[in-house]
Amino acid sequence: MISLSNTATFASNIQMKYNILFFLISIFIISCNGDKEDSAKNIFRYNSSSGIPSLDPAFAKDQSNIWAVNMLYNTLVQFDASLKLQPAIAKSWEVSEDGLIYTFLLRDDIFFHDHELFENKKGRKVKAGDVVYSFQRILDPATASPGTWIFSDKVDAQQPFSALNDSVFQIRLKQPFRPMLSILTMPYTAITAEEIVRHYGKEYRKNPVGTGPFKFKVWQEGNLLILVKNENYFEKDNGVALPYLDGVKISFIQSKQTEYLQFLKGELDFLSGVDASYINELLTKEGELKSAHAEKMLLYKTAYLNSEYLGFLMDDSNAGIPNNPLKIREVRQAINYGFDRESIIRYLRNGIGKPATSGFVPFGLPSFDVEKVKGYSYQPETASRLLRQAGFPEGKGLPQIPLYTSTTYEDMAGFIQKQLNEIGIPVKLEVVPPSFQRELMAKSQAVFFRGSWIADYPDAESYLAMFYSGHGAPPNYTRCNNPEFDRLYFQALNENNDEARFELYREMDKIILEEAVVVPLFYDEVVRFVSKKISGMEPNPMNLLELKRVKKQ
Repeated sequence: MISLSNTATFASNIQMKYNILFFLISIFIISCNGDKEDSAKNIFRYNSSSGIPSLDPAFAKDQSNIWAVNMLYNTLVQFDASLKLQPAIAKSWEVSEDGLIYTFLLRDDIFFHDHELFENKKGRKVKAGDVVYSFQRILDPATASPGTWIFSDKVDAQQPFSALNDSVFQIRLKQPFRPMLSILTMPYTAITAEEIVRHYGKEYRKNPVGTGPFKFKVWQEGNLLILVKNENYFEKDNGVALPYLDGVKISFIQSKQTEYLQFLKGELDFLSGVDASYINELLTKEGELKSAHAEKMLLYKTAYLNSEYLGFLMDDSNAGIPNNPLKIREVRQAINYGFDRESIIRYLRNGIGKPATSGFVPFGLPSFDVEKVKGYSYQPETASRLLRQAGFPEGKGLPQIPLYTSTTYEDMAGFIQKQLNEIGIPVKLEVVPPSFQRELMAKSQAVFFRGSWIADYPDAESYLAMFYSGHGAPPNYTRCNNPEFDRLYFQALNENNDEARFELYREMDKIILEEAVVVPLFYDEVVRFVSKKISGMEPNPMNLLELKRVKKQ
């Protein structure tokens, strides 16, 4: 039996031990929280409202995938912010005189991220055989990569890829294709390790192992994705090891308005693009940041390799309207002259973008030249004259022309509709889901449609390929078939001299303008709102999210 005094002493001891234990746990929690808070200060946070379906570079099709893959992997070559080609996994390369053989010398200090499947669980060195495997995997039907097109019609059928030794990789083409080096900057061509990919199979999409500046840590699909610093990354910034950040945290908030509010509260470090829900809160009509936000954020803008346009179906066999007037060139030209691009940029886009008055190929590319390629501007009198020449004075006799668009672009399409109606061109908006519109375009059932084209790689060929008659839809949604254009297209692919090739590109663009195959609307701009705590992340024309040189205060 225990006496009352002993019981009290026992209870007191228990309470003392409990207090000590509670104190130690509290100190531990505070310490952990402090560490967490300190480490969070060097974590870059952004939101991907569209989600990320895969971290496998073979499926890096959309911007959300591309951004993540770009942080986890490297390609043979890369572009800098000025779109100048730079070494990456390949430190140098040579192209044969006939343009058919590309030979790359690989760096010997690049390693895959540490993984238990590698010897001693340490990342192994990248070899030329890894490049062969990665490229062949893109072509393998079993992979079902949407990037198959980058190689399928370009590389030699017998021996497209070779590892001459561990350090030398070679690619053979079946015919010259001068933008090939640009193709090799695409995330589809990121280098993977065969043993890792085969081990995970279809689950590799959420178990990525690359060579990039950040390593995979955690992915709670639909909630968050965390990447951490690759301590063994090979690139340096003036001798200082990259990356500067300790990690990246990606959220998946679907609501653009909620994403915007999170950014305003400082819970996100940058906001990409402008949504209709908040564009007027951040930007003036001239495209400048409103003064109310100047203390907390910076606005970055640069050329974006994205052309917004209206397309005509040049093959009118499935036009869907009687005596299709759009087969008449003067009518198509009248539409090009019949509305004000400047007003679209100012009033509907708050100054974001530039009116597309210099052709289809956008500014931001080295071949772009406003003096050599003259496009369309707002000239309603010229439009009226062209309608008379086409046999439709003041639009009399023109049937109603359906313009297919989505809800996102309904305001813009409505503005164009109103101005075209004023000069006698009766346009009716057909607002449909984007997937249905693409289906109509692919089946030649949309006679007049809104479209956009974002460059897959920074070369005008990526745009002009849309009008080569040998291509189906996509990309040739207009079913353009012009023998002179096709001739110039092939001549450009065989041209070694860049300036000579650019001149051919300009001649091709002039043909598209003269024939009025499309209605160029505007050249887009990359827009980023960035916290003042962040430095080193100015935008680039491909709108890649490059974080390896980013610093956070």
